[in-house]
Amino acid sequence: MMERSLVVGVDGSRSSLRAVDWAADEAARLGLPLRLLHASLWERYEGLTQSSGPHDEGGQEAVDRLVVEALERAERRAPGVKVTADVLPEETVPALRRASAHAYALVVGSRGRGALTGVLLGSVSLAVTARAVGPVIVVRGEPRNLDGGFGRVVVGVGGRPDTSDAVRFACAEAAAREAELEAVHAWRQPASATVEGSLLFGAAVPAREAHARQTLQAALRAPISAHRCLTVRRETVEGTARKALLDAAQAADLLVVGARRRGDGRGLWLGRTVREVLHRAPCPVAVVPERAT
Repeated sequence: MMERSLVVGVDGSRSSLRAVDWAADEAARLGLPLRLLHASLWERYEGLTQSSGPHDEGGQEAVDRLVVEALERAERRAPGVKVTADVLPEETVPALRRASAHAYALVVGSRGRGALTGVLLGSVSLAVTARAVGPVIVVRGEPRNLDGGFGRVVVGVGGRPDTSDAVRFACAEAAAREAELEAVHAWRQPASATVEGSLLFGAAVPAREAHARQTLQAALRAPISAHRCLTVRRETVEGTARKALLDAAQAADLLVVGARRRGDGRGLWLGRTVREVLHRAPCPVAVVPERAT
């Protein structure tokens, strides 16, 4: 049986090196081995075709140097962690997708080589997240968020009953960090376009808010039972889910969201809220596949 590990994709970019640092810290927290993975087609790996990136600098030697430097960086960052590195003769997205099936989580940077620094997620990172089999953590954000300076993990809880996998993942992360877990559920006020509607408005708001609290409580009940010492904060917020999560993420070390699996088995449905936080969150984002109910 393949050893369960934390996998991080490396390509030599500044973003991927930041992901290596974050993944080394994460592996140390969780007591997991760390696997560095660089994907490259053999003809590119041997320098037989032109491409942008490390392969222009000498083919196999350049890739070997890239991987060795990342491995040594991880070993310096987390001396007690078992670190291995692999170069696979494949395209990046399929290789990382397959690796995610056997990993605790797959860690990627937010931007690839040659990408301009900005808030938006790179195309490869987004594609990997959309097609992954297991949890994917996109490393992005400000230094204090990246360094765990807030002692808080935020998890988004939707209105469906199938967000338990994301909540369980968030509970495990908060426990490993000895951090507070903040569970956020957003709800919306009813529209009151008519006089009759406005008369009902006052009664509808408390009912919807109460339902939001019940939904949040129900989603947390089973996952937090395994972590009795965990400090949990429950937040029901009127407004859009993406705004509620981005606001909460300002003071978070990790934001966890769930995503439904596609019916065709080809990956995840990344809805508007998930895409928004992947593009704009000020902290690392974990996207956790949810099992169908």
